[in-house]
Amino acid sequence: MGETWQRADATWFREAKWGLLLHYLAAPPSSMGQNTFTPDEWNRRVDGFNVKGLTEQLASCGARYMFLTLGQNTGYFCSPNATYDALVPRSPSRLSQRDLVADLYEALEREGIRLLVYLPSHAPAEDRLAAESLRCTPKWDASAWGLRPGTYVREHDVDDRLSEFQRNWEAIIREWSLRWGRHVHGWWIDGCYHADRMYRAADAPNFRSFAEAMKAGNPDSLVAFNPGVKVPIVCHSEYEDYTAGEIAGDFPLGMDSQWHNPNPPASYWGMPLHGTVGGAQLQVLSFLGCYWCGGDEPRFSDALAIELTRHYNKLGGVVTWDVPIAKDGDRNGLLPEAFMPQLRTLGAAMK
Repeated sequence: MGETWQRADATWFREAKWGLLLHYLAAPPSSMGQNTFTPDEWNRRVDGFNVKGLTEQLASCGARYMFLTLGQNTGYFCSPNATYDALVPRSPSRLSQRDLVADLYEALEREGIRLLVYLPSHAPAEDRLAAESLRCTPKWDASAWGLRPGTYVREHDVDDRLSEFQRNWEAIIREWSLRWGRHVHGWWIDGCYHADRMYRAADAPNFRSFAEAMKAGNPDSLVAFNPGVKVPIVCHSEYEDYTAGEIAGDFPLGMDSQWHNPNPPASYWGMPLHGTVGGAQLQVLSFLGCYWCGGDEPRFSDALAIELTRHYNKLGGVVTWDVPIAKDGDRNGLLPEAFMPQLRTLGAAMK
């Protein structure tokens, strides 16, 4: 742990210019109290995911990478994990039998598209058994996660840093990372709101050990820790390789490259002038629909979607767009047809 930390090379990410994030979940993103699934129903849903069809859609619009959610608040995940099942004693498991991640990267790689994954920093807030079993039962108010004292029963003591939980979560992540190896190219970790309390410590578990777990199978994997919506966009840790860059509304535009200043300030309107923030690759994440994984049609005109993407590219940044994804029926795993013309137009403009 004493050696100097070196960030992974994010050149390929920057050169990709843009990509997609797909929320494939058992309930809408960040929702509470909306889980009505059973493990059998979840397995049927994941089994029905049309990997071939999605791959063809992504290839047709020229996206060079995509993020897939592993799971979130409900405790349903789209890949099996023996470490998780050993720690959370539920039968049947809420983890799918199909490794959707492996099936996706096998198909995507044939088209030159890289796969990255999304995971929360904490135990599933809507799964009390998981929160208690994983020791993610803080004595302090973690309502930003959906976890509050009184919503779970602590049958064990936990320290303020949730050290036991952190070690459990790292072990779960390490199993996934080692299994997927160099086929998974990055991680986006949501909900790192309590960094000073949990991760900014000299001794493990901390940001470094968290990043090392994600990089166990691929040392070149890119890691980002999301502090929530922050304007200006920030680098949350020296152990992340790119900015989480979550934007829900206003877009901080910064300085356009056509504005020349021989003695530029370090930043302009909070946006860096160059493609890194605190040493991390600049990445901006927002949604093309009405909200995360929502909307019947794009909220922007083609021209605006292109110019926003192009603007951040000029700054040396990367733009990731969230797009809805179907989860049932014949279109399970596919992007809505209403979004495809804009995505194809965007892809053609970014070549």
